[in-house]
Amino acid sequence: MSYPLDMPATAFDGTNRIAAGTLADVVPDVQRYLARAPEARVAVYADETGERLDLDLRGTEQDALARLDPAREPVLPEAPPPAPRGPGRPRLGVIAREVTLLPRHWEWLNTQPGGASAALRRLVDDARKANEAKESARRAQEAAYRFMLAAGGDLPGYEEALRALFAGDVVQFEHRLASWPPDLRNHAIRLAFGTPEARRPPGSVG
Repeated sequence: MSYPLDMPATAFDGTNRIAAGTLADVVPDVQRYLARAPEARVAVYADETGERLDLDLRGTEQDALARLDPAREPVLPEAPPPAPRGPGRPRLGVIAREVTLLPRHWEWLNTQPGGASAALRRLVDDARKANEAKESARRAQEAAYRFMLAAGGDLPGYEEALRALFAGDVVQFEHRLASWPPDLRNHAIRLAFGTPEARRPPGSVG
């Protein structure tokens, strides 16, 4: 199968991590590793999804990378430059639509800085950011789940760790994975909850 060369990935030999980075870096590292240890049981996982990648590592590094490189998109002609603006206030891409609200909603909106339209835009942006955070957490949970299922589904504490994962309980998650091989444990935690530095509240001292 083909994958983008800039896809972040991590390679393991059994329970030991042997390479990490983009596929453009990981594939040559794995090939060199296999040249030294041809009996190794190497598996490469996508960092963003936790899925095990189906890589064809035969031949030279250039051969393997060439098979990974997806078909190039056709180059599209450049768009013509925008027409010069006329006098007056520049357009900001705002689309006028009718919004139906109760009187108390309009009263509250009209008291907000910038008026009703600006307040509505801020509310929509805030809701989008909140949804994006939830969606990002969901994707991280699914990536950790896929990796754990493939790499550690038969290890002790697996089911208990999954319950902590989907409960969003990082403390219990780390506790349930305490007996796992360090490289597998650390990778699962990073996929699920990020690095300790990323989880630290802004302004805190570690």
